[in-house]
Amino acid sequence: MTATASRVLVLNSGSSSVKYQLLDMTDGSRLAAGLVERIGEETSRLTHHPLANGGEARETEGPIADHESALKAVADELSADGLGLDSPELAAIGHRVVHGGLKFTVPTVIDDVVLKEIERLIPVAPLHNPANITGIRTAQRLRPDLPQVAVFDTAFHTTMPEYAARYAIDVETADAHRIRRYGFHGTSHAYVSRKTAALLGKDPSEVNVIVLHLGNGASASAVAGGRCVDTSMGLTPLEGLVMGTRSGDIDPAVTFHLKRVAGMSADETDELLNKKSGLVGLCGDNDMREIRRRIDAGDARAKLAFDIYIHRLKKYIGAYCAVLGRVDAVAFTAGVGENAAPVREAAVAGLEEMGLAVDASLNAVRSAEPRLISPEYARVAVAVVPTDEELEIAQQTYALVSA
Repeated sequence: MTATASRVLVLNSGSSSVKYQLLDMTDGSRLAAGLVERIGEETSRLTHHPLANGGEARETEGPIADHESALKAVADELSADGLGLDSPELAAIGHRVVHGGLKFTVPTVIDDVVLKEIERLIPVAPLHNPANITGIRTAQRLRPDLPQVAVFDTAFHTTMPEYAARYAIDVETADAHRIRRYGFHGTSHAYVSRKTAALLGKDPSEVNVIVLHLGNGASASAVAGGRCVDTSMGLTPLEGLVMGTRSGDIDPAVTFHLKRVAGMSADETDELLNKKSGLVGLCGDNDMREIRRRIDAGDARAKLAFDIYIHRLKKYIGAYCAVLGRVDAVAFTAGVGENAAPVREAAVAGLEEMGLAVDASLNAVRSAEPRLISPEYARVAVAVVPTDEELEIAQQTYALVSA
């Protein structure tokens, strides 16, 4: 890394998309951001936002055959703004990698050995790790001289004690097949728990926080003194809260029952629980704004879906209060957590005896800044803390390559 290199390109490669941000780590500012969608289709689209000079977003449509073509298109857009991948100011490329198992507990410079281990984890992250690997390999071909760093979604949760991470199944079988609770959204939980402590004017080591990452995917974590001690997602991102299209917690015997009475295969059950369940399975919509609109119009099915969503959320808040013993704050984050005031209000309604309450006027405020929405008398702070996974990945990447 040259002395002047202070920029990090963050890549989040999905199966048919690439999200990216270019950040300057001298001040954490964003120079550019964008999204390539529908890779491999005739209707591919690249939306690029040149943030450094306040320029207007540019959008191009047309076939983008693969991830290599997508990243080359991203490089062209950045070059048009004078921010090309060949810039000597680019210090590293940071990659979001969903599953790092138990081996990867910190950001890691990627080499062949690391890539092989990420490949070995594909059976426990079949939807995500292959796409992450594709993005890494493509970036390596474009800039073979540049450090590529993997930042793992699971890393923050590797501090869970064994009694929280293990399932109550035969130990030999579990170990042979890596079956345990890994947790996900770790970069978000790490960032938000630290920001919540700062909002309270305390060091993270002094604060116990329940983080509720509520988006289309949703997860909860219990963070004691800056360390995760429990989380709702498990071996895969299916376990836990009700999500946009995922069921969350379910009796495992449902899968056996569906095989016996409906003749459903493992793949069909997987499709049902991951893509046709959750809010969309309950009411046909996974957009909380539309669900609230339907509730206001008297739609009973949407109301039931919302009530199930909130009931599960309350159960996890209560469970993590018990796990932590002392709770200093509950922090809402991600798309739903940051923007859906009715979800926040309903999630803590009736929990006053546990020290939780929401001030209606504070809760109604929309802001991009971290803020408290609990009344002054509340024993437990309730906060809205916008997450910034890209900044977290960039900071971890830059710290590693600088060191």
